[in-house]
Amino acid sequence: MDEAVIKKTIEEIVKRALDSKNVSNTARASIDKITLGFAKKLIEEIEKRAFEIGVNAVIAVGGAEGNIIAVHSMDNAYIASLDIAVNKVYTSVALKMPTKALAKLAAPDGSLYGIQFTNNGKIIIFGGGEPLESNGKIIGGLGVSGGSAEQDTKLAEFGRDKFLELIK
Repeated sequence: MDEAVIKKTIEEIVKRALDSKNVSNTARASIDKITLGFAKKLIEEIEKRAFEIGVNAVIAVGGAEGNIIAVHSMDNAYIASLDIAVNKVYTSVALKMPTKALAKLAAPDGSLYGIQFTNNGKIIIFGGGEPLESNGKIIGGLGVSGGSAEQDTKLAEFGRDKFLELIK
């Protein structure tokens, strides 16, 4: 797939997603950077929820460039979940969208079919990754792995919502 086509498609999708939010910048909470302390607090909140629903998750938080700030593996989490959670952070930041949204686009009939084979295999095309936005700007990402795609998605969405709550 041509990289220019991929980039243009992603930009169009992101623009539509941002337009559909219909939230003014003044209504958004704001921080400029995710610190280690903040990442640890967010992970703690997500871990509590994961425990409640019976998922032994790996939870990763990264910065705006996709680099990991903190990662936490709950007891008895799958070994494979570590790389998956970290790559969900990378994917959600690099493509500026939740990995759940990318799943539809990467399906055989989707406009980004095959994208998971790019970026040295770091692109994850199932739920559990969320970009973290502050004042309309992506300042980091969240990746959760350890349950089903649905459980990971719910935990990541919980984490995204908790992030917004914590920055107010």
